[in-house]
Amino acid sequence: MAMAMSTGLVVGEDGRARCPWAASAPEYLAYHDDEWGRPVAGDETVYEHLCLEGFQAGLSWLTILRKREGFRRAFASFDPTVVATFGEAEIARLVDDARIVRHRAKITAAVTNARATLALWDRGGSLAALVWQFTPSGPPAPRHAGEVPSSTPESTALSAALRRHGFAFVGPTTVYSAMQSLGVVNDHLVGCHVRTSVESARRALDPSTESGPRA
Repeated sequence: MAMAMSTGLVVGEDGRARCPWAASAPEYLAYHDDEWGRPVAGDETVYEHLCLEGFQAGLSWLTILRKREGFRRAFASFDPTVVATFGEAEIARLVDDARIVRHRAKITAAVTNARATLALWDRGGSLAALVWQFTPSGPPAPRHAGEVPSSTPESTALSAALRRHGFAFVGPTTVYSAMQSLGVVNDHLVGCHVRTSVESARRALDPSTESGPRA
């Protein structure tokens, strides 16, 4: 059983302190320890996160985690070169696919965002490079969950930039959630056992070496 600390962290049976949301479900614990906040810069991964955060809007993230493999099968492992070819027949099929969140506007946005990603590639850019341009300059490390924002000036600016490039379902709150998951920001609480390793990985990452279309 997890034990709450005065800092807002929880200590699991393994003796490790974690952000409080990590203790609410086994899927959350694994996602918290192994993925959330760990920096990535591959365009396909960034595209996947943006899509999944869009699908999450209005729902629990746990719903998305439990359907994640279904999403990957339905959307060709989030390969934008494949998803960009989806037409009305594929969208209609996905609306009936119980493996995913069957929301037509969100499904259409995933296709739109695949095409926008390819358009960035055609112009010599990358989705990852665009996202990482909006890394904030040293925000204070949160000590309590209440100090973690739902959006920031940087996520608002990135949202506007994505929209200018043709992306959909990328409001400031959705974008900030993606920034958290991709490691563009490190919102693990002070004292969380993951925070230091995440920060080290963020400092070591060069997004320009991992972005753009696949060879």
